[in-house]
Amino acid sequence: MSERRIRVGISACLLGEPVRWNGGHKLDHFLVSELGRFFEWLPVCPEVEVGMGVPRPSVRLERVEEEIRMIENETGRDHTRAMRAYAGRRAAALAKQDLCGFVLKQDSPSCGMERVRVYRTGAPAVPDGRGLFAEALIEAMPWLPVEDEGRLSDAPLREDFIERVFACHRLRRSVG
Repeated sequence: MSERRIRVGISACLLGEPVRWNGGHKLDHFLVSELGRFFEWLPVCPEVEVGMGVPRPSVRLERVEEEIRMIENETGRDHTRAMRAYAGRRAAALAKQDLCGFVLKQDSPSCGMERVRVYRTGAPAVPDGRGLFAEALIEAMPWLPVEDEGRLSDAPLREDFIERVFACHRLRRSVG
């Protein structure tokens, strides 16, 4: 391929980088092997980049009064302020990277695009949240094709995402 590959952001764990809370990864072979032939991946791990380290205590989204917070499961340590500040800065920086799409890690309290479990005291978790980084990314670039790897296992959704990425790339090239 003589032309530069299309730049697409991705949750780093999906590329096999050992950045998850337990030191593991979630390598997605389809993304790496198939789409990697066309896409130049720009990996992002909000939890590592904000300084939470690997391994680290697991976190979850909790509804505290009317606000969604990012809280460590066992200690109750609140990472909301740091993550929201980081996410806003990182999304603004990514907006300058000529991205044509982004693949996020499903169910993640930082990267989950939709249906992330939100916990409440004395009530069952409700899958109606969005990860704090995903929220900032989508707010900063509402035009950017964004999908999570779980939804990409559905052939029509995968085809739609790929078409939107290529359309975004063509549009960027045409306007310079």
